[in-house]
Amino acid sequence: MLFGLLLRHRVTGPGTGLTWGVGLSFLFWLAFPAGIVPVLTGTMPSMGMLDAARSHFPQLIGCVLCFGIPLGLSLGLWTVVRLEPTKSSLHLGRRVFGGGLAGVLASWILGKWMVQVGFLPRVSQMVGSRTNLVGWLLYLAIASVIGAAFGLLFQNEVRSYGSGLGWGTGYGILWWFLGPLTLLRRHSQSLDWSTAYATSQFSLLVGHVLFGALLGILYAAIDRVCVWFFTQTDPIRREPEGLGAATLRSLGWGAAASVAGGLVFSVVMVEVGFLPTVASLVGGTSPWVGFAVHVSISTLIGMSYGILFRNEAPNFGSGIAWGLVYGLVWWFLGPLTLLPVLLGGPVTWTTKAAHLFLPSLVGHLLYGSVTAVVFLLLERYHGRWVRMDPRLLARELSRRRPFGTAAPALWLFVLGVGVLLPIVLG
Repeated sequence: MLFGLLLRHRVTGPGTGLTWGVGLSFLFWLAFPAGIVPVLTGTMPSMGMLDAARSHFPQLIGCVLCFGIPLGLSLGLWTVVRLEPTKSSLHLGRRVFGGGLAGVLASWILGKWMVQVGFLPRVSQMVGSRTNLVGWLLYLAIASVIGAAFGLLFQNEVRSYGSGLGWGTGYGILWWFLGPLTLLRRHSQSLDWSTAYATSQFSLLVGHVLFGALLGILYAAIDRVCVWFFTQTDPIRREPEGLGAATLRSLGWGAAASVAGGLVFSVVMVEVGFLPTVASLVGGTSPWVGFAVHVSISTLIGMSYGILFRNEAPNFGSGIAWGLVYGLVWWFLGPLTLLPVLLGGPVTWTTKAAHLFLPSLVGHLLYGSVTAVVFLLLERYHGRWVRMDPRLLARELSRRRPFGTAAPALWLFVLGVGVLLPIVLG
């Protein structure tokens, strides 16, 4: 009742309702089952909230799946029915086609790694088969449906490639709760939401996070192409700059911002002795070689941040939040995925690797937040001349995410659950 009363004006559809619902459910679990209740009952373990979070992990899944999702979707659907918005069939087709295609492409890109962690046989068992071909076909079909649902839910929230990455990451975590931990259980097995079982499925958590991030980015790209092809036909309202100039400027700002973020990250890497491992990527062992490789990689990641999150953050608080989300995704993608592959081995989607790279998680979060702040400073400095022209000001303001969207709930869920799971399960 309080949820509906407080957020009735901010829930504009099922997607925003779902985001606010899962954010509220995580906050509810953090405050009550894992926090206030153990303190009031005198059952708080010696390790404090960490052990409490482990012992109440099944309640986290229950709060998200059985409380947050139904609550948010129902309020969002009620809003749609009450307002009765008019949507063209082309608008609906963009959502379904773009999401379905993005889901197929994301699953195909990650397919090799999902085979390595044994996911396809589990999918094929849903129809009583054990062959990889059936698993592949069913895997692609399910991915297309999940992608189409993503488009239906979050098209209005995906305002850039970066926000697509953020919403996709949260969507991937949700599907880890719903898929491997719930729906993919065998018919003869009872439901198991324990920490021990979730730990055994940690590899699929990494896979779902990367799938969701790829899904969001690809959907943003496909949807932008659809808009350009079908709707942007007015030659009078031209851009103040060409696409090439804007892209090069964002790449340069991202590279400059990554220098500050990379230097902060280097402090963590020196403290944990990780630079020689980075140096081994180019056949070296010296920490200075590792530092040079680290700065080069940080520059490339920063350039991609500039492309993904251009015009996304209206203030420094939201900029830091998007930077933290970006750093979290790169922790899953970098040390756990690309680093072992570049060293000639398989992906290390294990809790042992997650425990080993926990200090790197802190470094990635610091890197993302510092890079986001410096990038936003450069973006604001350049935007002064754009704001001098009233015609250009209205267009630039329409591109920035307004206040009152579901982005804070997304940050709470992705950062809270995304950081908590490697610690609790590791």
